[in-house]
Amino acid sequence: MKVGLSHNWVYPKGSWHEQKVAPDRWTFSFSSTKIRTVPAPDRSGAMPDTRYHWYILADQRVRKVDKDSYETLMEGIKFKLGHKRPYWKGWSYEYPDQMGYRERLIGILEETVSTLRDDQNPSSDHSP
Repeated sequence: MKVGLSHNWVYPKGSWHEQKVAPDRWTFSFSSTKIRTVPAPDRSGAMPDTRYHWYILADQRVRKVDKDSYETLMEGIKFKLGHKRPYWKGWSYEYPDQMGYRERLIGILEETVSTLRDDQNPSSDHSP
């Protein structure tokens, strides 16, 4: 996809699991099949069974609605760590002359910290 373009996805029957591991820390996992809201053009995009590895940094804001429900807003950014074509044996970051997984991730986190330190206009609180 070209830089500047966008598309929307629906995550039906998504499953979010979280576990409290410290007073202010949780681990989580999310799984779902994501579906385009508008079908892709014929013969576009990657081949079926292509895989992608993303690293996501996000803010999640929630509002308790009742004893069993929360409204959720999540905003963030995702970075491509690598991809794996159907006929490849490994991920792109596992091949010679490619930046490794750890080096790519460390670069993303260092760049993010630098940007946060330099940002003079921290974002305001958004609902929920």
